[in-house]
Amino acid sequence: MKRPMHAKWLAAALLIAMSATTTAAEFGTSPPPSANFDVSPLQSDQTYRGFIVTYKNGSSEHGNAAAAVQNIGVAMARARLTTGTAGAAHAVGVRYGRKLATGAELFHTDRALSATEAAGLIRQIAADPAVAFVEPEYLLKAVDRVAPAGAANFTTPNDTYYASYQWDYLGTGGSSFFDNTLNTSVANWGGANIQQAWSLADGSGITIASLDTGVTNHPDLNLALANAGYDFITSASVSGRSSNGRVAGGWDTGDWTTAGQCGFGQGASDSSWHGTHVFGTAGGEITNNNVGMVGTAFGAQVLPVRVLGHCGGSNADIADAITWASGGTVSGVPANTHPAQVLSLSLGGSGACSPNSALGAAISGAINRGAVVVVAAGNSNADAANYSPASCVGAVTVAATGVTSARAYYSNYGAKVTLAAPGGGVYKNDGSSGAQATTGFIWSTINAGTTTPSGATYGGMAGTSQATPHVAGVVALMQSYRLALGKALLTPAQVTTLLQSSATTPHVMPTAPKTIGAGIVNAYAAVQAAGNQP
Repeated sequence: MKRPMHAKWLAAALLIAMSATTTAAEFGTSPPPSANFDVSPLQSDQTYRGFIVTYKNGSSEHGNAAAAVQNIGVAMARARLTTGTAGAAHAVGVRYGRKLATGAELFHTDRALSATEAAGLIRQIAADPAVAFVEPEYLLKAVDRVAPAGAANFTTPNDTYYASYQWDYLGTGGSSFFDNTLNTSVANWGGANIQQAWSLADGSGITIASLDTGVTNHPDLNLALANAGYDFITSASVSGRSSNGRVAGGWDTGDWTTAGQCGFGQGASDSSWHGTHVFGTAGGEITNNNVGMVGTAFGAQVLPVRVLGHCGGSNADIADAITWASGGTVSGVPANTHPAQVLSLSLGGSGACSPNSALGAAISGAINRGAVVVVAAGNSNADAANYSPASCVGAVTVAATGVTSARAYYSNYGAKVTLAAPGGGVYKNDGSSGAQATTGFIWSTINAGTTTPSGATYGGMAGTSQATPHVAGVVALMQSYRLALGKALLTPAQVTTLLQSSATTPHVMPTAPKTIGAGIVNAYAAVQAAGNQP
């Protein structure tokens, strides 16, 4: 059988896998947010134009754009922010952006501010008694890139590449799995036991929203909701469109970058097609169709929501997308006709998540609407408490493990992690270096284009981004089984509890403090537990 990948992806694998530990700008380790402001997302190699301010109810600025702009102007004066030449300096200008779905207000300055300037302005804005919370608008990113070149009526799917590549769908008992790259069999201790769960449920009746780069056309994907999705990117420089503004449809038009486009010292990159990959894993891949690969909750509908583009995605845009995807109202955007019961976010950024931040408030709102929000822990080999949305209250935060069940060397860890799922260990025996392995990656749908979409194909990626859609798909299986039994859907808190109580203890236990929550997600046990819950 011809292996479904391009040679250049194999060559890129080491560089991409290593990037989790070398691109410090992607995640920060700043102090946690203060009572009413957060400067932890600020990075020294980035500049900032946007600031998100929540005003207290009853204040003159609350709901009054003119008063709010004046308020920010006063704060700028206190921060001594000027622009122009030394001989003709004048105050930095500010304009009103929009109201977020959470009720916060977005403002933009007329010049980019350094991280130091932004921190000073944030503190001055927060000093006003009318302000409940203030934070910068910043870019979150996909936490990896392309790495290498009703009940179901079947036990083993007939999809072409399933048996040779998708170790992650099998059980965790150490069964033999042939690795094409290593040309030998390896013991599979890291699977999520999804295949067995298909004897109970397939995800029917449930919608998963995948908030990512969007999705591309692919013959092995169920794209029924692609046009029903939405592109929440407002900035033309991030979306790649000719003008600012959001558009209908959840399509990925590419996220390639040129050298320096995303910050000092950052090189050029091809389009990742990250959203297409996680879309397929969550459940978008058509399963048991004699073609390609399989998806976790293949009977579910997956709604693509584009929030990541060139260089990443704004926390303000992502917050609105979370609200919309879960059935909330966002000004200027048509109502979501397919509100999701599960949200999958394979993205992250620096800074601890305050409950009062845009992301924290949006996730709380989604949970209150009954949606389970599943997020990636991050790929920095660090404590997830310092990253967002990984540390947001109520989120199901997912670490990554490999085929041996060991924590992937790049995966974030700690008390904020709910549980782990297969994300790929990249190297033989899940080491931190050495020979790459087929079983070191998660395989799914992808696109062959280097910039804009081209031909459909398959490829491997590794990261907590890949672990996340596994768990999102398992949640859909759990809720689908509830529907099949005529029972009410579980609450997000119940889902979290059952995911943890049914998780598999890793064969290779992590050492403190690099813990990965309750263990590795066990789809069959979780679906069983969901059905038994009164």
